[in-house]
Amino acid sequence: MPAGKAAGVRCVQLDPANRCRLFGRPERPVVCGQLQPSREMCGANAVDALVWLTKLERDTQPAPMT
Repeated sequence: MPAGKAAGVRCVQLDPANRCRLFGRPERPVVCGQLQPSREMCGANAVDALVWLTKLERDTQPAPMT
């Protein structure tokens, strides 16, 4: 996603099993490699993880320009 990924938009590089198609490849965005999983982030299942990631995206989105 050359212009970045907006909050709430599924990454185009995720396969149907939610695995990154760019994992281990040089074109993988640096930010993806810097995101380190933790128990807090992953929770007990995929739903917990998506809730956490949604909150992270919401909390870090740029402020609207006025």
